[in-house]
Amino acid sequence: MALVDRLVAAGLREIEVTSFVSPKWIPQLADGEAVARAVARPTGVRMSALVPNAQGYARFRASALPVAAIFLSASETHNRKNVNCSVDESLTRSKQVIDAARADGVSVRAYVSTVCGCPYEGAVKSSAVVGLVRALCELGVAEISLGDTIGVGHPNQIRKLVGEVAAEVPLERIALHLHDTYGRALANVQAGFDAGIRRFDASLGGLGGCPYAPGASGNVATEDVVDLFESAGVSTGIDLDALVDTSAWLEAEVLGRPLPGRVYRARRGKREREARS
Repeated sequence: MALVDRLVAAGLREIEVTSFVSPKWIPQLADGEAVARAVARPTGVRMSALVPNAQGYARFRASALPVAAIFLSASETHNRKNVNCSVDESLTRSKQVIDAARADGVSVRAYVSTVCGCPYEGAVKSSAVVGLVRALCELGVAEISLGDTIGVGHPNQIRKLVGEVAAEVPLERIALHLHDTYGRALANVQAGFDAGIRRFDASLGGLGGCPYAPGASGNVATEDVVDLFESAGVSTGIDLDALVDTSAWLEAEVLGRPLPGRVYRARRGKREREARS
């Protein structure tokens, strides 16, 4: 809860606070309900939680959060590894959640993983991604986040994919979720922005990864994305110094290990040099 409070204070207005996946598979998330109940919900901040299926949605609904986030993969093998069913079966499960959410007045966000490549199958056809986007829109999803789960995407690929998706759905409903495994996430953010995307998922200090994508690094660091846009004169409304302070707190007081975010490390280093001078 302290982390969410710090992110809100830094200016973040959309935060995924927990996940209602099965505690059997990810025990660290067994306290999802407690976290959702305890977190403060300031006006103007939209909070969401990950929901894998109807059982997860029942737990989510008890939390009274306003946005449910479903997820599925563009590649069959990753989808089976991640949620133990085919892509078509995932769509059926997703429809159950979407229908229930619509009846409850809850907005649904969808993550489509492995849009640039799969750790098991290799290349993923853009037509598979576009087909899933089309299907999810038909089911009633409000927003779709396209995820480069293993961080293999490159700017030309991102521009091409965004262009193909734009032919199916307005880009205001599309976000990008980019991992930094090969150090290209920030370049891909810029490519997505140039192609018309205005919503980007990010992770404080570059935390994250995927247990079913061996070797994948965390999401692009929030500080890196904020610095990229602010340096280019694109206002984000986010206090970069407050983000750096929060990452420093998270690194020292919670995790006890270094965070990989480039801007975070650079600004911490600058502060330390200035303190010594």
